[in-house]
Amino acid sequence: MSQRTMVVDLDRCIGCKSCEVACKQENGVILGCTWNKVLTVGPTGTYPNVEMYFLPAMCQECKDAPCVKACPTGASYKNEDGVVLIDKEKCIGCRYCMMACPYGVRTFNEETKVVEKCTLCTQLQAIGEQPACVKNCPGKCRFVGDIDDPNSDVSQVIQKAGSENVHVLPDVGNHPSARYILHSKTATWKE
Repeated sequence: MSQRTMVVDLDRCIGCKSCEVACKQENGVILGCTWNKVLTVGPTGTYPNVEMYFLPAMCQECKDAPCVKACPTGASYKNEDGVVLIDKEKCIGCRYCMMACPYGVRTFNEETKVVEKCTLCTQLQAIGEQPACVKNCPGKCRFVGDIDDPNSDVSQVIQKAGSENVHVLPDVGNHPSARYILHSKTATWKE
């Protein structure tokens, strides 16, 4: 089984939010909803030793996704590539999945009354293209691939960075698969 996910090189992220805009445009995400948001971590420290970085927050493509377990209708599910998706025809808008997500990366569409989230642009990947956020990143800091395949782009980027520079959002038993690269020369990773 594969586990498609995203790796973000925070050393290269400039916080421009091009990924947010590209995601909204490609997926028709309405105003007030976000599938991908860029957070600012910091600044911390005392001048002149101040550090800051940008943290794109999107679905962590958890291997044991609590949102899938919490969904009473089966609308939230994992596909054969390990991507967590939502069947909008089955979604009743109860928002249990939103409450179950430890990262707060799901959003409720007030117009359609269903929950939405990042899909890793499966519609683009199906035709051999990269997700919109990856294609439009001017810093070239985003990578998508099968983290369980040692020859994939994401695995190669992680290996090159070195394990001490690869970070994961807090794991509460859900086993998030997304990874963030941040070297100490850029900033200190904040939990």
